[in-house]
Amino acid sequence: MVPNAIAYLMLGLWPLVAIGLFRWLPPGRALLANLFLSYLFLPPPPTQFDLPLLPPLDKENLPALSLLLACLVHCRDQLSLPRTRWVTATLAVFILSPVLTVLANTDGISFGAFGLPGLGVKDALSLVINRFSLVLPMLLSYALLRSTRDLRDVLLAFALFGLIYSLPMLIEVRLSPQLNIWIYGYFQHNFDQMMRFGGFRPIVFLYHGLWVAFFAMSAVIAAATLTRTEDGPERAKAFMVMMYLMVILVLCKSVGPLLYAMLLLPLTLLLPLGTQLRVALAFASVAIAYPIIKGAGWLPEEALLQLASRISEERASSLQFRLNNESSLLERAMERPILGWGSWGRNQILDPFTGQELLVSDGRWVITLGFFGWVGFAAEMLLLAAPIVMLWALQRGQNAVNMSAAVGGMALLLAINLIDLLPNATLTPLTWLLTGALLRHAEELRQNTAQAFNTPSAAPKRRKSGLTSVM
Repeated sequence: MVPNAIAYLMLGLWPLVAIGLFRWLPPGRALLANLFLSYLFLPPPPTQFDLPLLPPLDKENLPALSLLLACLVHCRDQLSLPRTRWVTATLAVFILSPVLTVLANTDGISFGAFGLPGLGVKDALSLVINRFSLVLPMLLSYALLRSTRDLRDVLLAFALFGLIYSLPMLIEVRLSPQLNIWIYGYFQHNFDQMMRFGGFRPIVFLYHGLWVAFFAMSAVIAAATLTRTEDGPERAKAFMVMMYLMVILVLCKSVGPLLYAMLLLPLTLLLPLGTQLRVALAFASVAIAYPIIKGAGWLPEEALLQLASRISEERASSLQFRLNNESSLLERAMERPILGWGSWGRNQILDPFTGQELLVSDGRWVITLGFFGWVGFAAEMLLLAAPIVMLWALQRGQNAVNMSAAVGGMALLLAINLIDLLPNATLTPLTWLLTGALLRHAEELRQNTAQAFNTPSAAPKRRKSGLTSVM
């Protein structure tokens, strides 16, 4: 099955929708509407426009470029780059390092009767555009989501679109994953993988059922954060939404996101903000260090397999398959560890007789490490972890900064997304949305704190010597 005309029409008209949303809504809410609507409802690959000298334009990069166009038309004066120098430097490495990767991979490689050509100028241009469009949601979220109220809008958007998306999810739980076929004319993945525990798990218009379940989990945690931050009737509403979305998450039949929710719910609802940020930092540190842990043989694989076997033998077999593939892909990546292999499947191992890829790339970390080496991996993970590190630094010690309680839940949600990049490739525009919003909030807090400290009235007054009256 191939995409029908409706699929291409929806994707092709999105730039007009993006501009229209900025005409009808304030910039921050227009940004949120663009990101959620495009991610959740546009047709997934293979629907794409393949133009010369450009990477294929699909539901990931076309909406991001459309967002940039809409911002240039309606709110150009609000656009800005991060003020933190090391973040800006990391951003430059993230976008431009593929040029060095291409320069290091101009040689062809062969696998028996099959081979892959070396990379050239077109590949460098395509990879840079892809990296730029990938990070655009972060940059635009940083520019337009500036206040504590904007953070609340982010949480409301997760909860609201979780409610909206629950309707097609329930349809597919009951009738099987058919919506993408009915509307766009094709099924985007392997149908067998949408069958779990004697029923179906929804995929709707995303890449896989795991993506849908992870979004449902994100909506649950957003509603839980609102339950903690809101007052009166709004808190009761947020609690009811959280409970309903938790039922939807259970119906998604994906073990990983369900475990994430069970872990994050008590952390979100009960822990103080400082502890939440420390937990988020610990999660982010594990995600960044994972390739080293895996490569050094420190990962307790047997214990993980035994734990998975308690759920089901099928889950244990799936985990064993993932771990074996990770080991082979990591070994391949370490043949060119600094800048990676680049695109066109050069990071893979091909069958010398059929030319088919012999390995399955599931985790985002091993994909990035194989494509762009340690340089690209470090830049990507440091960008994603930057707001967590900055918020933790602002919260620790005697000079801790007062923050909105919403920050803790959002930081935990971003951190668990980093953890999920180990088994899966769930790096989505919504991940970058959280990164940009939290980064801007951290910078605003740091600037306000510095200004308050430098104000003469904020300086501590010296006590006069001698006796002081208490009357």
